[in-house]
Amino acid sequence: MKKLLNSCKKSTELIDKQLATPLSVTEKLQLNAHKAVCKTCNSYEKQSKLIDFALAKWFTAGNNKSNAKLDADKKSKIIESIKEI
Repeated sequence: MKKLLNSCKKSTELIDKQLATPLSVTEKLQLNAHKAVCKTCNSYEKQSKLIDFALAKWFTAGNNKSNAKLDADKKSKIIESIKEI
């Protein structure tokens, strides 16, 4: 039973993985068993799918304007915050 019920961390990894590639039968069983008892992971899955859908729609709708520029101040703040990680 312990192998069947994953932690939330492992379940969120499987949720993210299933958006990119199909899950194995074992992974599907583990994920479904976890989601049966975890409302948080169910919410995470819904939000993840929504974000994935919105991004796909954004990039296929031609809204990704190549002429959009990030101002230098914001760009340097982003770079600094990445360096701190």
